[in-house]
Amino acid sequence: MKNIFFKKFLPGIAWFFVVLILLCIPSRGLPKADTWFNHIYLDKWVHAGLFGVLSFLWMHPIVKSGLSKTKKHITIIIVAITSSIWGLATEYIQKYYIPGREFDWLDWAADSVGILLALIIVIKKRPG
Repeated sequence: MKNIFFKKFLPGIAWFFVVLILLCIPSRGLPKADTWFNHIYLDKWVHAGLFGVLSFLWMHPIVKSGLSKTKKHITIIIVAITSSIWGLATEYIQKYYIPGREFDWLDWAADSVGILLALIIVIKKRPG
């Protein structure tokens, strides 16, 4: 039974590594954004999307689990907080370990907005 429950988290685990790889690409490996992309803050939308999907893929199996309503709520909030801390950690990883990348508070804010949207979507599904 536990193996089946673990399999439900495989998409979240896989997406975690996709996000990690994407955020660890040195700046010389990234396409240059023209001014139009800068005007629509494409980078921030990407961050929100990456972390929103990441959070949702971890929260969704919890919502579908047999846990009590209270445990589901507590667990998805823990996932949201942990995801936000991971977003902050990736900014420090970029600053100190990835050539040409830097720390950006607005990237972390975008990560957190994506996480918040995932949390709202999951809660709207009425866990319990």
